[in-house]
Amino acid sequence: MVSAMAVSGLGFGQKAIYKDAGAPVQQRVRDLISRMTLDEKVGQLNQVNGGVLTGPAVANDPGQQGKVKLLKEGKVGSFLNVVGAAQTKEVQRIAVEESRLGIPVLFGFDIIHGAKTIFPIPLAEASAWDTEGALKAAEIAAKEASSMGLHWTFAPMMDVSRDPRWGRVMEGSGEDPYLQAQLAAARVKGFQGNFDENHVLATIKHFAIYGASEAGREYNTVDVSRYAAWNYYLPPYKAAVEAGAATVMNSFNLFEGEPASGNNYLVNEVLRGKWGFKGMVVSDWASFGEMMAHGYAANETEAAIMALKAGSDMDMESGVMRNTLAQSVKDGKVSEALLDAAVARVLELKFKLGLFDNPYKYHDEAKEKASLLTAENLAAARKAAANSMTLLKNSDNILPLKSPKSILVLGHLAESQNDVLDFWKGLGDHKNTVTVLEGLKAKYPGATITFVKGVNRDGKLEAGAEAQIKAAAKKADVIVATIGLYGDLAGEARSLGNPEPSKGQMDMLAAAKLTNKPLVVLVQAGRPMIITELMTKYNTILYTWIGGTQHGNAVADILNGDVNPSSKTAMSFPVSVGQIPVYYNHYNSGRPHKDGNEGPGDFWVSRYRDTPNEPLIPFGYGLSYSKFEYSDLNISKPEINQNESVTVSVKVKNSSNVDGTEIVQLYIRDLVAQPVRPVKELKDFKRVVIKAGETATVTFELPATKLSFYDADGNTLLQKGDFKIMVGPNSRDLSEVKLVLK
Repeated sequence: MVSAMAVSGLGFGQKAIYKDAGAPVQQRVRDLISRMTLDEKVGQLNQVNGGVLTGPAVANDPGQQGKVKLLKEGKVGSFLNVVGAAQTKEVQRIAVEESRLGIPVLFGFDIIHGAKTIFPIPLAEASAWDTEGALKAAEIAAKEASSMGLHWTFAPMMDVSRDPRWGRVMEGSGEDPYLQAQLAAARVKGFQGNFDENHVLATIKHFAIYGASEAGREYNTVDVSRYAAWNYYLPPYKAAVEAGAATVMNSFNLFEGEPASGNNYLVNEVLRGKWGFKGMVVSDWASFGEMMAHGYAANETEAAIMALKAGSDMDMESGVMRNTLAQSVKDGKVSEALLDAAVARVLELKFKLGLFDNPYKYHDEAKEKASLLTAENLAAARKAAANSMTLLKNSDNILPLKSPKSILVLGHLAESQNDVLDFWKGLGDHKNTVTVLEGLKAKYPGATITFVKGVNRDGKLEAGAEAQIKAAAKKADVIVATIGLYGDLAGEARSLGNPEPSKGQMDMLAAAKLTNKPLVVLVQAGRPMIITELMTKYNTILYTWIGGTQHGNAVADILNGDVNPSSKTAMSFPVSVGQIPVYYNHYNSGRPHKDGNEGPGDFWVSRYRDTPNEPLIPFGYGLSYSKFEYSDLNISKPEINQNESVTVSVKVKNSSNVDGTEIVQLYIRDLVAQPVRPVKELKDFKRVVIKAGETATVTFELPATKLSFYDADGNTLLQKGDFKIMVGPNSRDLSEVKLVLK
């Protein structure tokens, strides 16, 4: 629908091709651009915040009335943080009925792991190693988000990171490029679907290499080689492009001394050049303007020109394009053709979403009400949360807890709804979140469940806590203690220099241990923590991560045994902060250390003297109530050429009396290569359900192309030579066979 005001601006009798639903999209885009003023073109590259702050306040914010004025003048291409079918509809009405050309706006929001129904954080979801589950979670999030009038999410994040100090590790899928790539592609497909009103546009972020921020400090310097970039960091972004992601978001960091927002190599050469990406590139919050803080641009004019020339399109919140770009075009500092190309990419998305033909298709209040927090969505979130939680120890076989008569629950985190969700909780409401205490009460309705807070929100031991624990434990069959980090310490700007349990939490556990009652420790956190002391002193540990809306029910499902844990870590857990970064797919030095096998002659080797080299918990590690035994690793032939594949098989026996799911992992090592390759690289995995007492033969088809890697220019290298093929339950405990590539 377009108002009379908008129609009158076209000129009497002039045919508006861009309004013809039957015309090709590119023709409609060209027609519309031909009718736009310079200011209206620049306006399409202008995204402004309409609600919740997800970044620092900016000096260029025009205020509420100013934003409405810009909207009526056709100078807003997108709003972020405007949510709700009614609210977005009214804003859209102003855009299409009160502006000259009636161009609809895009509504974007950070839907990271759920809209109203919150799923486990992406790092936890990655620990399930379940691409179908990740796709399903993104689909549900998209359906809820789109019902609230949103067109666009700033997800998934695919920044490979090896540093648990970085708060945003929770938003990605860990340290491995292959696992990250598989999940990135699944999430893109889940969010986007077929560009219909039950889905939202996905965003590849943050482009690029944001996860390598030095010392895990937010917004910090990134300095890696192009060889490392192509082999460790860029593959997940490439997988998301190939999955059809509609948009890409710049990262905050430098790459090769240039801010990503103005980095020609990243966007024009790699993203648009090598990968053929045709979509729109948006800045992160005010990052175009931050090129001045970096010392890269002298002023707003330079920053806007640099961003446009480097292939970026939409300016999120800094306002530098809105303030300066039209004048720069008039002054000949940047061509109008370059501006038109950027505007075309924005408009094309709006046409693909059908917003010109039905601008109100996403703004249905009845649909919104019917789509949120449904029983189906909650059931899916509960299943996803349970599948994501990682059993690290069960040495005393305390778990599962089938029929306890009395349970003592400890720790502030066990009862606090306010601390169970993370910073990137979407539109999730804590009042809808199930705590561990609530989950246990629902799971064991006949048991007496007693709660002792023990520690406060900040992890300090409460006065008299030891005595309370001792008294309450006398009547308890088992103690369930929750420690870790409250949810708001997970996410952007949540970097921690020392992510370990507090002294008060460890004192609470010590008091519980003194009672000699069976003790289950739950660790709730949005990152791998330093839990060396915990792993040494306690025998039953479940890493719950941050499970979302159904967190407490999922914990209870695992403790009870209704769900047999199957999760495997997507990041290595360090022994100490001084070990960071520690990761499985490292290179050998010229004097390599032998993890766990050093002898008297192994002095002048690459190693620490005061802490192990190997991680506390390896990548890909996790226990089950089942017991799995691997045997008979085999390859179909010992030699292949570059056009062939080999079949790798292994037998996995479930020697327990409990049906279970095992995540079987395949790694390779290229023994001699130029440049050198890591000691291990994940190349495939399978989730396999194996019934009690049965043996499954798990097979992988390994084409020679999976033995390839990139050079520093992004060219694929496939070199002849000897390879190790390794299969096992994690990156440490592997069997191996030899393969020759001829």
